[in-house]
Amino acid sequence: MNDTNKGVALMSQQVAGRMAGRRVLVIGAGQETYGLPPEEVTLGNGRAASLRMATEGATVACADLHLDRAEDTASQILAEGGAAWAFTVDATDESSMVALFDAAVAVLGGLDGVLVNVGMGGPAWLSGTTAAAWDRTFALNARAHFLGCKLALQHLDDDGAVVLVSSVASLQPGSRMPAYDSSKAALAGLCRHAAFEGRRRRVRVNVVVPGLIDTPMGRIATRDRPGRTAGRLPLGRQGSAWDIANGVLYLMSNEAGYVNGQLLVIDGGLTTIH
Repeated sequence: MNDTNKGVALMSQQVAGRMAGRRVLVIGAGQETYGLPPEEVTLGNGRAASLRMATEGATVACADLHLDRAEDTASQILAEGGAAWAFTVDATDESSMVALFDAAVAVLGGLDGVLVNVGMGGPAWLSGTTAAAWDRTFALNARAHFLGCKLALQHLDDDGAVVLVSSVASLQPGSRMPAYDSSKAALAGLCRHAAFEGRRRRVRVNVVVPGLIDTPMGRIATRDRPGRTAGRLPLGRQGSAWDIANGVLYLMSNEAGYVNGQLLVIDGGLTTIH
C-alpha cells in the first residue's frame, strides 16, 4: 500500500471511530467516591477512559472490585448507544484476574486492549509505614499491574495494546507516601519488560503518568493536605479525568502504533517547568 492509500485508510478509520472494532478490558472501570458528598464527586480516570473509548467505537468490558460500580459505567456506555459488559474482580488476586480475562475473552470474542487503572495511597513517611502497609500498597499498585500485563500478553490479539496508570509521584518526591511513590515507580520497569516480551506480536505496552488531577482520590488528597496544589499548577488548573482518558485513548488506538515502552506524562508541565 502506498503512502496515499495508507492515508485514505487511516482517514476512513477515523471517520468510523478511532477505536472502531476494538475490544478493550478496563480493570478499575468503576467510580470510587471516597465518602465525598454527591455534589463533590468528580469523574474518575477509569470511568472516563471507559466512556471515552466507547464513544470512539470500542466495545468495553468494565471490571471493578465492586460489581455495582462496573455496572454503572457499563450502563452509561449502553445509554449512549455503545457496547459494554460488567465484571467483578480482585485485581490483586491471580485466580480472580485469570477468571476475569477468561470471561472477558468469552464475551468479547477476543481482546485488543487492556487498561489497568487501580491504585491506592499509603501511610505518610518511612517512619509511619509498616511492612504490612507497604505490602498492601504494592499488592494493588504493582502486583495487579503485573498480573494485568502477564494475562494481557496471553490473551491479546496481535497488534494489541496495554496501558498502565501511574503517577508523577513515580518521577519526583512530594506525595509523602513512600510505598505509593515506590510502587508507582515500579510500573516503568514493568512496562519496559512487558513491551520487550510483546514486541514479536506487536503488542505495545505504555504507561500514562497523571499529575494533579481533580478526581475523587485527588480531592481527598487535597483535603488531607490543603497546600498540595499551591503554586504547582503551571496551566492554572488541575487536570480532569477527561485529560487522562484522552491520553489512554491515544495509546490504545492505532494512532500510537509506533509508541511502545513509553511514559506519557499528563501533568500540565508540573514535572518539567515547576
